[in-house]
Amino acid sequence: MIEADNLISQYESEGINRVKLGFTDIDGVLRGKYISLDKFKSIAAGTAGFCDCVLGWDMNDQLYDNAKYTGWHTAFPDAAFRVDLATERRLQDENNLPFFLVEFVADDGGLHPICPRSRLKHILGVAESMGYLPKLAFEYEFFIFNETAQSVREKNYTDLAPLSPGNFGYSVLRTMTLSDLFNEFMDYCLAHDFPLEGLHCETGPGVWEAAIAVDDALAAADKAVLFKTFAKAFFQKRGMIATFMAKWSMDYPGQSGHVHQSLLSTEDGRNVFFDANEPHSMSATMHHYVGGLRHHMRPLLAVTSPTINSYTRLVKGAWAPTAATWGVENRTTALRVIEGSDKSQRVEFRVGSADANPYLVAAANLAAGLTGISEKLDPGEAAVGNAYELQSELPQDYQLCGNLRDANREFVNSEVATQMFGDTFVAHYAASRDWEVREYERAVNDWQLRRYFEII
Repeated sequence: MIEADNLISQYESEGINRVKLGFTDIDGVLRGKYISLDKFKSIAAGTAGFCDCVLGWDMNDQLYDNAKYTGWHTAFPDAAFRVDLATERRLQDENNLPFFLVEFVADDGGLHPICPRSRLKHILGVAESMGYLPKLAFEYEFFIFNETAQSVREKNYTDLAPLSPGNFGYSVLRTMTLSDLFNEFMDYCLAHDFPLEGLHCETGPGVWEAAIAVDDALAAADKAVLFKTFAKAFFQKRGMIATFMAKWSMDYPGQSGHVHQSLLSTEDGRNVFFDANEPHSMSATMHHYVGGLRHHMRPLLAVTSPTINSYTRLVKGAWAPTAATWGVENRTTALRVIEGSDKSQRVEFRVGSADANPYLVAAANLAAGLTGISEKLDPGEAAVGNAYELQSELPQDYQLCGNLRDANREFVNSEVATQMFGDTFVAHYAASRDWEVREYERAVNDWQLRRYFEII
């Protein structure tokens, strides 16, 4: 346990007079504020409050008109939150200012029914009760431009100048030419306690892929949340801008948010996915976990692909799955089983896009996999070769929805969502996705103008 008094004494000795707090909203956007050290003293060992509108608005600060948990009808009271003292980081660009993640708490001090971090903690409690400690590692692709937050708006997000030109995946030339930036970014991630196992150029102009080091599930999701916002801040402070939207241009592959996952035994620490005596070293537990991931992929798709834009990425031949398939070392499938040792046996979830909330992606994967174990679900036959060619042979339950509206309908009717996330969360999250769809549908886009303005 980290004692608040010890932290405060340390800060006073350093002359620190404020800290920064952050939490994610439903969309996974990191929100927060600075507070004085005196204020921190008063809340560090207890709770404080944020206006609960932050759980009832979208990424554009527009309030949902269809949510019951929070809204104008509730008058937006404060929602209690608790600082997680174990998440302390020292902000390198702010003179070592302390930064903490916070999470909302229920009225009785327990886990909050809507807070994304709380929902993940609830599912981790289920895993612990089953004797498992989940391990996760997130990977993100993101495009970088020689633009600013102001210039992309002035250009209406068109004719943007990428950091580097052309398709040049795994380029040594680019990493050598931009070596100062690559190394500075990796050092920055290490300094803020989300170290990268790897960083390279992906296919497309100015696109990088970062693999965050594996950790316990909650810490891994924390690191993914921080990585996305801190990375954007890193590049914006240097006159560039990075995007994690699922697909910024139809000319290039989309940006993924893959998750590698395994389960350790809480009894002896062994990887319960590994069995050297079985084909591909897949234990019976791993088979059932993969079965759960596959069986519940479609019902939970609105969580792992949460935006309108997410579905522009889920198309055939674009390095993103379009059906709930699995295979061994197969990058055309939704689930890639990676055969390894007792230290490295794992499964990679390849459906998620970079725009998703890491807490909810982790929660959805674990909810599906753990249900697979408890219900002994069979994953079926592994796909061999090009999984896209097998899609027409799969039953409807394994076909992924092609848009957010349909995916949200599946989510509302999902038994595993209700069982694992709770009724309150399912209702609120579904309302937020319904809002997202309606916000899109009431907009006139460039395609409509070009197609209908003169000719129709």
